[in-house]
Amino acid sequence: MRVIGLTPHSPRAEIGKVQASAAWHIVEEWNSGVDDDGTPFREKIYAVFPGFEPALNNGRSGLHLLFIFDPEIGRESYLKAFDLMMGGVSPWSENGLRLSSKSAEGAFQELRSFHDREYPRSGPARWSYLVLAPHVDNEKGLLGAQKAQVLQLFQHHEIAGLELGDGKLPQETERGRSWLKDGMADHHQAFFHGSDAYTVDDIGARYTWFKLASPRIEALRQAFIASESRMRIAYERNEEGDLSEVPALDVTVNRRPWLKSITVKGRASFFGPGDESRATRFDLSPDLTCIIGGSMTGKSTLLDGLRVYTEAPLPQDAAIKDQVEARGRARFLGGSPEVELECPANDPTTALRDRWPAAFHAQNELQRLSQDPEAIEEILIRLAESETDEIKDREIRLRALDRELGRAVPLLAKNDADLADAEQAFERCRKAVAELDAFSEAGIDTLHRASRDFREWQDACEASNELLGTARRLTQSAESFEAPAIGDDVANILRTHGIHEASDGFPARWRRLRSLLRSLSEGLAEANTVTASVVAALEDHERTVRVDVERRLAGHGLDGARIKEFQALSSQASLLASYEAALQQIRDRLEAGERSFQALIEDRENLVEQQRAAFDRVIRTVRVQFDGRFVARRIDQGDRRPLDRFIRGLNQRGVTRWWNDLRADQRPSPRRLHDALSTDRLAAVGMSPAVQATFREALSQSKRRALAAIRCPDRYLLELRMDDGSLRSLDSLSGGQRVSVLLTLLLETRDDRPLVIDQPEDELDNRFLFDTVLPALKRLKGRRQIILATHNANIVVNGDADQVIQLEATADRGRVVQAGAIEEPAVRDAIVRTVDGGDDAFRLRRLKYGF
Repeated sequence: MRVIGLTPHSPRAEIGKVQASAAWHIVEEWNSGVDDDGTPFREKIYAVFPGFEPALNNGRSGLHLLFIFDPEIGRESYLKAFDLMMGGVSPWSENGLRLSSKSAEGAFQELRSFHDREYPRSGPARWSYLVLAPHVDNEKGLLGAQKAQVLQLFQHHEIAGLELGDGKLPQETERGRSWLKDGMADHHQAFFHGSDAYTVDDIGARYTWFKLASPRIEALRQAFIASESRMRIAYERNEEGDLSEVPALDVTVNRRPWLKSITVKGRASFFGPGDESRATRFDLSPDLTCIIGGSMTGKSTLLDGLRVYTEAPLPQDAAIKDQVEARGRARFLGGSPEVELECPANDPTTALRDRWPAAFHAQNELQRLSQDPEAIEEILIRLAESETDEIKDREIRLRALDRELGRAVPLLAKNDADLADAEQAFERCRKAVAELDAFSEAGIDTLHRASRDFREWQDACEASNELLGTARRLTQSAESFEAPAIGDDVANILRTHGIHEASDGFPARWRRLRSLLRSLSEGLAEANTVTASVVAALEDHERTVRVDVERRLAGHGLDGARIKEFQALSSQASLLASYEAALQQIRDRLEAGERSFQALIEDRENLVEQQRAAFDRVIRTVRVQFDGRFVARRIDQGDRRPLDRFIRGLNQRGVTRWWNDLRADQRPSPRRLHDALSTDRLAAVGMSPAVQATFREALSQSKRRALAAIRCPDRYLLELRMDDGSLRSLDSLSGGQRVSVLLTLLLETRDDRPLVIDQPEDELDNRFLFDTVLPALKRLKGRRQIILATHNANIVVNGDADQVIQLEATADRGRVVQAGAIEEPAVRDAIVRTVDGGDDAFRLRRLKYGF
């Protein structure tokens, strides 16, 4: 907000008159006035505080301080407080502003006494006040009036903030004043910019952004105390060296995802109010919300319910996953409540997970994550914002190359098998051609002619025999045939029908036919005898030629029995060209596959090197960002699990024993093992001669490729610098230290997704919490929504929670008891009761410490 306080040198309109100045009229108008558009001013201007700026009697020229009050002080008390500050001295004279009769110390005492008289501790305090130091470097400012004695002679702790000169920034005012920086840190003070308003147009000419939970002085005081998270200086030096507004200063909550409220309605729901017409509402801050309450009050139920309802990824650990699902489904979503999430920064029509993409960590999940190398790497890459996207993209490409190489191995193995089949087929065909050449030299053509002649005459002989048999059967039938006698009656009938042949020469004709059939049988018998003689001669010739051919074939090393396969060989030999072409095609395909396989290996190796270079930059960033308190180291190919699965998958007892006997740091990488196998130097990786022989025999060409395709990812070791300067790895730290390191890294990442953590302090080291976790938590203000369920007062109070939600619960129903910022008395009381042990415990600790 640009206007938070109005502090004239005199709050009176005229000297000696009761009438208040314009400052008070502005306060009254803000309290009850309405703008021309009908909107109350309180809805347009968040907070207006009345105040004044007396010139107190300190230093040579006096000391100006700003006293700011809640509007509830009322006009009369406001004017009376000013009179007490001035000690009865009129603020103006003919020569200008006059000094009060009171020093700053006396003025403070007067104001405290006045407040206690009007509002004793037994009654409600209706107003509060805050003191600021204007134009600190001016001769009438705190540093100009008091010089270096400001810490020794002045009640420095009474001041909440120091106003910078119009042309200065905090670092310029602190330069050469280490005592000032230390004092401000001790008293939780902050620099701010403000502006004098000589005219209405001047109001807000120089300003500071504040984040307030309510338009009260207590909220403003909390903002100064937590200035790193609740205040933003709005200026920087431009190229000309002048102060100019920071153009990219984001004090809104519209550029990042956040959850504003959760509304639960349903009679049977754990958080349902028991009345269908009502609802339980959880209001959250865009920055840090702390959920407090005793055990079993529903803190985990709320967070786990959100995780399940938004379908966020569940824990990897099975036991924690079961707990989250049980609380989320059975308790939060039990009874099928109506749940509504309000996410102001995103389109309400998009999927809920896209509107609020929160990262969840359930109770004890951080402890598990601290032992998960991939989770640590995910956190590391988000620490260097400039590297994050490219590292993630390269990791995606690396995994894609791993999958592609994995698919290539069986494809190349199939090509190997196809090549072996094609080579065998081609070799059979080539041998067939060679055998055909040997047959030709051995006279196979002569044998073929002899065989052909023999078969032709043998066929003729068989046909002749068949004809002879037919002729003999006809002759026998004709010999036994007797034609009926033709009497006169038959002859007359035939003549009347014009048939004369039967009566005239029919018997003679049958006699001639029988004679002819006998002659045919005799001729066929003679021809058959001649044919059989020819067949016998040709058979003898064919046998002689065959013996000669077989003898010559034997000279070529061929079995004569293969003469029977000559036709098959001829058919096979005719395919030689096609077999040769197929073989070449498979060879080309295999060679192309091998080239592609090697290219994939090279691409992956290049990506690995690029990834390592990027992670090296991340490692340097971690070292610088955390000033050497955390150190990350790379362990090349540190995840040996892929190679371990390969070795055990060989099912070779001797090889497995060799692998098991090696220490983790002795086990070779896939590349080293592959090179040792290729160069016959397996002894260099600790294999005995017997194991070497077994390993070579077990690794076929396909398995060698599978070995080459294995990638063992790099791993990154986190180390914490101890008080003695030594470094200890995350694995060797206590559970609390591990969680502390991991939580700090989580908070320092450039991730803008909301972060939800359930009881991170379960094993948290308090010193680490103060030194590392809480500062990181505060730096996230304005960048990322954080929701924590906690029992730790340090997280709530020193983490400067912007919203605190106190829960209570019975066995089957939870409710919100208090909700608001720390500056609200009811919320402060809830914090003291719930996470600080109550008033008695708080007072006892104060007594024990001697405060």
